[in-house]
Order: sequence, then C-alpha cells, then structure tokens
Amino acid sequence: MPLALLVSDPFAGTLLLLAMAWLAAKVGGEVALRLKLPTVAGELCAGLALAGLHQALPRFPDLAASEPVGVLANLGVIVLMFAVGLESTVPQMMRVGWPSLRVATVGVLLPMLAGLLGAHWLLPSGVPWVVDLFIGACLCATSIGISAQVLREKRAAASPEGRVIVGAAVLDDVLGLLVLVTVSGLAAASATAGGMPWAGFARTLGLALAFLALALTLGRRTTPHLFHLASRFRSEQLLLPLGLAFALLLAWLGNLAGLAPIVGAYAAGLILEPTHIQVLEERESHTLEALVHPLVTSLAPIFFVVMGARVDPLALFAPRTLLFAGVLAGLGVAAKWTAGYAAGRGFRAAVVGWGMVPRGEVGFVFIATGAQIRVEGQPLLSSGIQAGLIGALLLTTLAGPLGLGWVLGRKWNR
Repeated sequence: MPLALLVSDPFAGTLLLLAMAWLAAKVGGEVALRLKLPTVAGELCAGLALAGLHQALPRFPDLAASEPVGVLANLGVIVLMFAVGLESTVPQMMRVGWPSLRVATVGVLLPMLAGLLGAHWLLPSGVPWVVDLFIGACLCATSIGISAQVLREKRAAASPEGRVIVGAAVLDDVLGLLVLVTVSGLAAASATAGGMPWAGFARTLGLALAFLALALTLGRRTTPHLFHLASRFRSEQLLLPLGLAFALLLAWLGNLAGLAPIVGAYAAGLILEPTHIQVLEERESHTLEALVHPLVTSLAPIFFVVMGARVDPLALFAPRTLLFAGVLAGLGVAAKWTAGYAAGRGFRAAVVGWGMVPRGEVGFVFIATGAQIRVEGQPLLSSGIQAGLIGALLLTTLAGPLGLGWVLGRKWNR
C-alpha cells in the first residue's frame, strides 16, 4: 500500500523529470566539452534527444509538457540573467570606451538588419512582419562567456582586442535587451491594436524605458541604503536570499512595465555593485557572485534542456528548416564579423569580429521570450521557426570559438 501511494503521488513524476533533465544536461555538456564545444550546445542537443525519444516512444516522459519543470526552467533563466548582470556595473559600462561602443552598436544593427532581410526572403508571405523583426532581434546578442574562455585559453584576454570584445559584449547585452523590449512591445501592441500598433507600442516602450531609467538611477542610489539596513539583521546567510529577492522583485516590476522578466533580473544584477553589499559579503566571507554561481550551474541547464525538448526534431531536420538555419547563421556570422572593423585603427578587426560571433545563452533566451508572445492567439514564433532559429544560433555558437581560436593562433597575430 505505501508503495502504491508513492507511485500515485503526482509529484513523483516531476522528480523523475527533474532527475532526467539534470542527467541529460550533464551528459550533453560533457560530450560538448570533449568535442571542445560550448556546454550550452550539448545541453540543447540533450533536450532535443529527449524530444526525439518522446516522439519515437510515446510512453517516454514528455519533459517539455511539464509545468513544474517549466517553472524551474524559467527560474533558471532569471538567475542566469541576474548573474550576467552581476559581472559588470554601470560605471564599468561607461568606461569601456568608444571602440567598444562602436563595435556593439554595429554588432546589433547589422545582424538585426541581416536577419530581418533573410527572414523576409525565406519565410512565406503571410507571416506577420513583426516575426521577421523578432528573428532579426534574435541575431543581435553576443555571448561573452564563450569568447572570454577562448581569450583566456589563448592568453589574449588582456590584449587591446580582448578588452574591446569584453566591453562590446557587455554593451551588446544592454542594447540587445533594449531591442528585445522594442520588438516585444511591437508584437504585443500589434496583437491588440490591429494593423496600427504604434500607439500601444509607444506606451509599452515608454514604460519600459522609464523602468530601466529608474532602475539604473534611483535603484543604484537606494540599494546601498537597503542592504546597509539589512546588514543590521542578526540572522545568518542573508546575502543570497536578499539578492535573489531583489532580482525577482525587479523581474516582476519589469514585467509590469512591459519588459520581459529577464530584463528586470539583468538590471538587478547591474545595479548591485560590490560596494553596496560589501558589509554582508565580508560578514559571510563570500561574494554574491560566488553564492549565485551554484544556482546558475544547477538551474540554467534545466532551461537549456527544456528549450531543446520544446523543439520538434522532425521540424529541425526538415530540408526547409535546415536551409533557413544555414542562411540565418551565415548572415549572422558575416554581420558580427563585419562589426569588428568598427573598432577602428590599431585593432585587429578579424579578432574582434570573431569574438562577437557566438550567440550563446542570451540568444536562446530571446527565442524563449518570442515563443511566449502571442499574436492573434498564436505563438509569435511557430515551432518550425523556433527550430530554425535554434539551429542558426547553434551554428554561430560553434563557429565563433572556432574562428576566434584560428585567428588568435595565426603567426601574424602577436
């Protein structure tokens, strides 16, 4: 009888799915590392393999359909973006210099234009124009983690090009998130305002920009006082719960302002500068980044596995989808590589350009956001378009470190 009760417990199925997701993420990540590929590529492929098993064996658990696992996946991406924000501060962004700003600006505009034109050319004529725009937005992001790893391995992180790549990638994240806000606002407005979405869009964009402005100005001034007050608490282990609560609160407020929750979480990390939480960090002998890191390594892989599991394998490997992914990847690589020339004289454009190519985790977050937006009752990004975009981002994620490693290894590169 007790065994029967255990089996009939509906939560038991979620435990199995979570165990399967974590194991798949680690196996996929390990295979990717052995192939000298980013772990995120292995995690996505692991999710895709689970989706294929479910299609082939209907009795095999469907990871993508589980709501509790989906909640953890969403929490994982919130924590991930919070951690990305913690890696830089507003003053650091202001000091990266004009070369980084030029590279970041061109590295956002060119891929977006290329993706927009490529989608308009490849997709059927009946697809709403905002879908083309969103596909262009998905090609804007740059993954600093992937390029930074290659720069460290090649001992080029401190080179002028390395500093420009890191600075441009930080600014690229901010500009890319603003693009996401803009395009998401257009999509939401077009769903409610018929063919003239501009009034609703202007309101959404105004709220979003007001939120970001308040968060990065008023938020930076108030958080030191809030965390100084919290440091008077006698309770132990305050830093991590308070940091997460702050990130979730800003994610919620950002959503109220019409932003994707990930933007609010990113802003929370950007606002929390080391000096704001220094007292708590000294008391607990750990930095907030160090405390958040285990959560990122535990929860973020679930997000990428679930993203892979939500892709239809048959749609991904359809000839039309493969063509779509290949063309978008080619356009995305060419556009980001060209942005390297915006650094100007004194910098090796090929090194900067290849360093900007990898899309990585942020691009996949964009796809997940687009999949949740609905226009006329239908997802903004259909399953076929999602599959093609994931394929394109995977190709750019693989091409970036390969190209960067090659140009850094050439003899004429000092």
